[in-house]
Amino acid sequence: MKDDVCAILGDIHANLEALTAVLDDARSQNVTSFLCLGDVVGYNANPHECIQIVRSLQSPTVRGNHDHYCSHAEPLADFQPNAASVIAWTRGVLDDDDKAWLRGLPFSCVPMQGVTLVHGTLDMPDRWGYVFDEIDAEANFAYQTTPICFHGHTHVPVVFERHGTSIERMEPPAFDMKRRIAPGRRCFINVGSVGQPRDGDPRASYVIYRPASREIEFRRVQYDINTAAAKILKADLPERLAMRLYYGR
Repeated sequence: MKDDVCAILGDIHANLEALTAVLDDARSQNVTSFLCLGDVVGYNANPHECIQIVRSLQSPTVRGNHDHYCSHAEPLADFQPNAASVIAWTRGVLDDDDKAWLRGLPFSCVPMQGVTLVHGTLDMPDRWGYVFDEIDAEANFAYQTTPICFHGHTHVPVVFERHGTSIERMEPPAFDMKRRIAPGRRCFINVGSVGQPRDGDPRASYVIYRPASREIEFRRVQYDINTAAAKILKADLPERLAMRLYYGR
C-alpha cells in the first residue's frame, strides 16, 4: 500500500485505441495497479478485446449499465436508440465467456482500505443513477462509508466533496496537477471516460490515485480517434457515435 500507485479507469466503452493509450500513459507514471468503474463495453467496436485487456490487468471491476445489458437478454426500451442498437450488436459479438464475466461483476466494491468503486451511485447501484450536481451527490454520500468513492457513468470528470453537512462541486484539477484529499472529508470522484468523453475534451480521461499521500491526479491522453471512428463505421454502427469522438460530446 505504501508505494502503490493506482489508475482508475471508467467508461472504456469498447474503445481499444483509447484504452491502449491510457494504459501506456499509466505505465509511464509508474502505476502499479488498476481499478475499473464499469462500462467496459458499448458504443465502440472492440468489446471483446477491451474485456480481455481489463481481465488481464486483474483489476477490481464493477458493473456498468452497458455491461449489464450487453450480457443479459433484457428489453432495451429505456435506452436511447443509438445506445440500444450498439447493445444489440455487442450481444452478438461477445462470446459466452465474455458475457459470463460481465454478469459476474459486482455493482460496487471496496478494493482497498478507504476506497469504494461504483459505476453510478451507492444508494441504488443497480439502477445506475446519474450525478450531475450537489443534490444528486447527496444521496450517494448517505451510503458512502469510505473517505473516497470513485464513479463514472456521466463521462464528465468532477469532484464532489463533503465536509460536515456541506457538499461542494469542484472541477477537476488541471492536467498534471495533484489534489490532496484532506482528512475528515469525503470525496465522490468521477474520473471521466476513457472511451467516450463528454466534457468537450476528446482526449481519454482517467485518474491516478496515490493512497500513501491521498493524492488524486486527473490525466488526459491523446489517442488515435481516426482508427476508433473508422471501426465504428465499418461495423455499421450509428455514424453519430463515430463523430462524437472528435468533439468529446
